[in-house]
Amino acid sequence: MTKIAEIDGRKVRLSNLDKVLYPVPGFTKGEVLHYYTRIAEVLLPHLHDRPASFLRFPEGVDGERFFAKNVPPGAPDWVRTADVPTKSSTVHHVLVQDLSTLLWAANLAVEIHVPQWRVTEPGVSDRIVFDLDPGPPATVVECCRAALLVREALAEDGLDAWPKTSGSKGLHLYVPIEPAPAADTSAYAKALAVRLEERSPELVLHRMAKELRRGKVFVDWSQNNRAKTTVAPYVIRARERPTVSTPLDWDEVGACAKPEDLVFLPDEVAERVEEYGDLLAPLFEERYEVPG
Repeated sequence: MTKIAEIDGRKVRLSNLDKVLYPVPGFTKGEVLHYYTRIAEVLLPHLHDRPASFLRFPEGVDGERFFAKNVPPGAPDWVRTADVPTKSSTVHHVLVQDLSTLLWAANLAVEIHVPQWRVTEPGVSDRIVFDLDPGPPATVVECCRAALLVREALAEDGLDAWPKTSGSKGLHLYVPIEPAPAADTSAYAKALAVRLEERSPELVLHRMAKELRRGKVFVDWSQNNRAKTTVAPYVIRARERPTVSTPLDWDEVGACAKPEDLVFLPDEVAERVEEYGDLLAPLFEERYEVPG
C-alpha cells in the first residue's frame, strides 16, 4: 500500500505501509509512521539543527542494515540539509526539522542518530551524554545502579542529568551545558568515568575492551567525541520488537528491579507523553558550565 500525504503543505510519498518491519508483534511501517506522527511534537525539538545520521533497514529488522550519513538519493528538494566538514571530506546531512521530513525519513525505515552539537556551531557541544552499556550477564538493572552513581558524581561537580533508555540494553544520561568544545566535554566525561571506576570497580568500567566488561557497566564517555552520534529520544530501535529510546524520571531508574521494567513500545511511549509530557524538556531549560 502506498499513499501520498500532504504534510506541512508538502507531498510526502509513504510506501509499503502494510509491510512488517518488526516481526514481534508484527509491527508495520504504517504503524511506525502513525507513532511518529503522534510523538513529533516532543521528538522534533531533540532533532532540531542536529545533523542526522540514519541506520537504515529497508527490508525490516531481519534484513540488511547499513549506516548512512549523506542525504539519501531521491530526497525531495524541500528536505533541509547541511554540509558538515570532517577531517577527510564533507558530509551532506539531513536536518529533520519538521513533521514532513520526519515522516519522509521514517518511511525509509531508519533509526535517527544525532551528535551532541548543532550545525550552527559544529563541534561545539550543548550537552554531555553518558552511554551506560551492560556487559552480560549485567542488564539495564545494573545500568540503573551505575546511573545513580553517575548522577551522584555529577552532583559533586554541580551538574545534574536526565535519563532515557537506549531502547536496546542500556541507558543514556544527558547533561545540558553551556556550549563548549567537544574535546572538553569528552575529556570531562572520561575523567568522571575514571573516577567512578576507581570508586566502584566491581560495577563500573571506563575502558571499552570487551574482555573487561563481563558483568560490569561500561560508562561510554566517547559518545561526546565530535564525530560520534547517539540515537535520539523517542526513536524506535531496529530490534526484534519495536522498542523505543524512552525518557525516564529518576524514580523509575531507582525502582528498576528487572529488565522488563524499562522496556517501552510505541503505544506505551505515546501514552507516557500524553500523561507526563516530555521528561527531557529540562534539557532546553537548564545549562551548566563544564568543570575545568
